[in-house]
Formats: sequence, C-alpha cells, structure tokens
Amino acid sequence: MTIGADLPPTVSEARLASVLETAVFGIIVADQAGRILVYNKASEQLFGWTAEEVYGKNLTIIMPPHDASRHDKYIHNYVQTKTAKIIGIGREVKGQHKDGTVFPLHLAVGEASTPEGRQFIGIMRDLRPDFEAAERLAALQAQLVRMARINAVDEMGAALAHELNQPLTAVMLYLQAVSRAASKRTGADALPKEISDILEKALSEAGRAGQIIHRMRRFVEKRESLRQTVDLGTLLNEAIEFTVIGNKAREVEIERTIGENLPPVEVDPVQIQQIIVNLLRNAIEAVNGADTKTIRIETTRRDGSVALSVEDSGPGVAPDIAPQLFRAFATGAKGGVGLGLAISKSIAQSHGGDLTVDPGGNGRGARFTLVLPANAADG
Repeated sequence: MTIGADLPPTVSEARLASVLETAVFGIIVADQAGRILVYNKASEQLFGWTAEEVYGKNLTIIMPPHDASRHDKYIHNYVQTKTAKIIGIGREVKGQHKDGTVFPLHLAVGEASTPEGRQFIGIMRDLRPDFEAAERLAALQAQLVRMARINAVDEMGAALAHELNQPLTAVMLYLQAVSRAASKRTGADALPKEISDILEKALSEAGRAGQIIHRMRRFVEKRESLRQTVDLGTLLNEAIEFTVIGNKAREVEIERTIGENLPPVEVDPVQIQQIIVNLLRNAIEAVNGADTKTIRIETTRRDGSVALSVEDSGPGVAPDIAPQLFRAFATGAKGGVGLGLAISKSIAQSHGGDLTVDPGGNGRGARFTLVLPANAADG
C-alpha cells in the first residue's frame, strides 16, 4: 500500500484511514494465511460484524460454509502456483451476514507485497440491489405485456357486447311478438298456461341479459369521467351481478346489508363499480380454498360520508404483503396483475374518499372498506 509513501507515517495513515472509513464499498485486507487485518465501516454494514469482532479472524467468518471449506485451499494453491482464479479479475461470490443470511457480492481482489509479507485487498459490492432491480424490471415488463393483453380483451369485450346487443334485441322483439299473439288467443285456441309462463320467463331473462350487456358496455368502454348523483346500494347490486357471472362465484354465499336512509353519492358510477367488482373478485379468490365460502357486504352511513365494506371468510392478507397491498404491481393472487387495488385506491381518493383494509388473519378474513363523501346537497 503506497498511499502517502513520501509523507510522514502519521499523515499517510490518517489519509488511508479516511479512505477506508468513507468508502461506500466493503474493503478488507487479509494476510496470506487469510487473517483479517483491515475491515472498514462499509464492511461492518455489509456483514454485521464489527472490526473488533473480526480482527485477526479467518476470512471464512464472512463466507457461507460451502465456500469457507475451500477458501484456505484456494490461497494455498495460489501461493504455490501463482495461478489466479479471482485475483485481479473480479467475479460474483457469496457472502454471509452475521445473522446467517447468504447474499451475492461482487468481489475484486488485489495483491500487495509488504514488509509484513504478502497481503490481499478485497473490495466488495452488495449485488442484492442490482438483482432486486432486475427482478422488478422483469416483473414490470411481464406485467406490461399482460396489461397490453388485458387492454385488447377490454376492447374485444366492448365490441362483443355491441355485437350481442343486436341479436339479443331481435330475440326480445320476437318473444314480445309471440307473447302478444299468444295473449290474443282465447278459448280452445289459447296456449296452455305452463307454456305462457315459460314464454314470460324467457322474455324476462332476455330482458335481464340485455341489461347486463348494456351495463357491461358502459363498464368497459373508454370515455371521459362523468360524475352523477347516484345511490351506492344500486351500484352495489349491479356490481354483484357482474361479479357472479362465473363458476367460482356460484359456490360463494354473498350476504349484503344495505343501511337505511343512505345519502346519495356524487361519483363516476362506472369507476366506483370498478372498485366494487375488484373487491368482490378478490374476496372470491380469497375464499376459494376456505371451508366456509362467505362474503359479507355492508353499507353504512357515517358523518358526511357513506362506507361500503367487503369482508371475506378467507385466511386474511399475509403480513408480508399487507404493507404494500395498495402499491402498483404488488399482488398475492396467483396470476394477478397487481394493479387492481392500487387503481381502486387512486379512484377512491380522486373522489375525495379512501380505500382501506383490515388484513385480518388468525381466523379472520380481510375486510376492505370504501369510503365516499355523501352528496353535499343531502347534508
């Protein structure tokens, strides 16, 4: 080490100490027996050991067992053969924290001849931030590809709803014509009552299908946000109709409690239904493997606001997921996009409300609560 070789020892040592203490990378100096001679502050943060704890100890103290068992042999072979496998090259290795955590490092090793003998200087950089960033980037790219597919499905759904609307309208007109013709027949020519009943039921179901398609078109079409004064209970009932279309929902018992004298809310109906549908679908996924498959929905009046809660009988939100639940691309659902709750919270807040969660656990399911301000005119 030639830093400050032409200066008095005290200046040289002070400068070296300053470099070691301010370096952002871990720096360790060891002798050819592998004993630690210098260990800077960054190394303390990296491995958890203090300089006092490791001074004079073998380098294997910061290595996982597999590498530690071979380290002394590597040094011996290099001293004997001068064949460098890592010295002057640098490569990715594994380090071990004091708490036992094994993590990736980039290690560059240099060699110096000193009056005390051959010494090795290792400079180490923690690779975990690089790996985490790469994983986040890969996940983001995958999610963006998936979002492109979802956008295509949305457009296809809007087109499909539009195309289905025409033949369904024709079916309804035909059924209405048959119903009118049947009602004119009397006496012996009259249709049997059971056939008339079936005809009326078919007409009713066709009308219901038309309403669902109309709502679906409104739900998926791209348009400017439009706020209206609406009843939250009505939005809830329509959202439940959307959600129960599917096999999983058939096995789930949905209990709803609509509070009395709820004030109306001034919202974009489609956006609020988007939140409710997302909460219901998440709840259905949560109870999928539970013995009791129940979802409880409740709307209540609060001071100046209306609250809608969705509680499931699932296992609750995992503790490691709960803190980041409303962040984009954070999801605990298999195959989930991880945008639903983040967007839902953003929509709620843009309406002057909020979306919160009681994660549950220990036998309780999660409970999500959507709060929206009541219409000011209602008080």
